[in-house]
Amino acid sequence: MVEEADRDTAVRRVQEAYAQGHLTHQEMNERLHQALTAATPGELAAALPDGEERAGTIAAVSGLILRRGAWRVPRTLKVESALAKVRLDLSRAIIDHPVVDIELRLGTGAALITVPRAATVDLDGLAAGWKDPRYRAGRHGTAGPTIRISGAMGLGRLTIRHARR
Repeated sequence: MVEEADRDTAVRRVQEAYAQGHLTHQEMNERLHQALTAATPGELAAALPDGEERAGTIAAVSGLILRRGAWRVPRTLKVESALAKVRLDLSRAIIDHPVVDIELRLGTGAALITVPRAATVDLDGLAAGWKDPRYRAGRHGTAGPTIRISGAMGLGRLTIRHARR
């Protein structure tokens, strides 16, 4: 079942892709129809523009980097920011890979990553600058994907939590 917040996010991303010239008017209409009639998260993810599925880098100088809802997580994701806050919610995302590598390159902004309830998190490749990451391993099994977080953080703090449901 698709939640309305996820459907709204997908519609917004299709509209943004059209506004940026990545989709024709006809492609936008087809994808909007697909997003509005999707019955499963997989059908909803299929409505997203191709770049949403393969995008390997998310970057911003300042502000907020936000990904949540039914978004397709690539196998390798790079997140780069000098000052921005980062919020990655993988709890309802479509994760097609048993292992997802997230490389963080953060300056002073804080990061919050919400992982699926049964995910395993590996922080061995992360160099924290000022503050150590906050993370408590989940107690809900290891049937989910492995999320490997690497890279470097400056003055910000990384907080990782497991989804509640």
